[in-house]
Amino acid sequence: MSIILKEVLTKSDRKEFIYFPETIRKGDNTWLQPLYLDEKSYFDPSKNLSFRNIDYKQVIAYKDGKAVGRIMGIIQHEHNQLFNIKNGRFGFLECINDKEVATVLVKDIEKWAKSKGMDKIIGPYGFSDRDIQGVLIEGFDYEPVVDSATNPAYLPALIENQGYTKELDCVIFRFPLATELPEIYQKVYARVTSKKDLKFMEFTSRKQLKPLIIPVLNLVNESFKDIYGFIPMDEKEMMELAKRYMPILDPRFVKIVMKDDEVVAFLISMPNLYKGLQKAKGRLLPFGIIHILRAMKTAKTCNTMLGAVKPSYQKQGLDIFLSLTTINSAKKAKMTSVDTHVVMENNNDMMAEMKRYGAFLIKRYRVYQKTID
Repeated sequence: MSIILKEVLTKSDRKEFIYFPETIRKGDNTWLQPLYLDEKSYFDPSKNLSFRNIDYKQVIAYKDGKAVGRIMGIIQHEHNQLFNIKNGRFGFLECINDKEVATVLVKDIEKWAKSKGMDKIIGPYGFSDRDIQGVLIEGFDYEPVVDSATNPAYLPALIENQGYTKELDCVIFRFPLATELPEIYQKVYARVTSKKDLKFMEFTSRKQLKPLIIPVLNLVNESFKDIYGFIPMDEKEMMELAKRYMPILDPRFVKIVMKDDEVVAFLISMPNLYKGLQKAKGRLLPFGIIHILRAMKTAKTCNTMLGAVKPSYQKQGLDIFLSLTTINSAKKAKMTSVDTHVVMENNNDMMAEMKRYGAFLIKRYRVYQKTID
């Protein structure tokens, strides 16, 4: 039978869109289920501020009366205007291993984007760089990483079959805690932390973090303005982001440097909760939250999630304070490694720093591009 596409227009359509991946990935230990309570707000235009100033289209594909795929098209007008481009995006692509299904889904978004005046498509990509980027193309043998793509191994080929080529790659590095760091790092740490005009902060409770949410995210706006896909946040978006992540934030793994009342550097990490999230199966109740809290205490890997150094304070060694204190916290928690968040491969400074630390690459993600005919 032919493939039928249905645009997501109602609450019941949206529910099917959200839960569809579970129908084809159930039992797959390489998949990391999202928290569905979070997903319901994330894909709700009335609750997610990212839907402002965009055009979007969500589609579900059916074959023989059964859902077999989904995709979302996004036109981020603010980003296009900032960089004087006409890019559409496809994201949240999930489908069975069927070239025909993938073709129908992707072509539909291409046609839609072209009708909106776009001349290029990139993806998989969400609303901004704060969302999951790309598809995993290397590193399937390593455990899933929270807040990164955990697609099936066949998905990249389905995308490439549509004529898509590499736009950019992002990678994740792993630093084994048994690795002995060069002595120079301890010397830099001692020199940096002796500065009396800076305040070097570590935390024991989420309550201590709340007053620093807006200052931290203001630094993100300042430091990330030239990063691929970045969209600056206003205060409402900052609070929304904080609300989303605060419940699972572990204060032991938050490090901040301040100058007077200004945050000039920070690094936020968290235990890799993948075992708890998999056991929870996307549901906090009745026992999901217990699995997640247990995973927070027993995780063997720490994931760095977000960090920045104010441009005028870069190359002064503040990153050494952030890195070494995170490593020390991970060791105290009896972890065995620290993984970076996704690093763009053209970030030469960060790539070189990882090699100096003795870290090695464990995962590679790819964002694709295609000029619309």
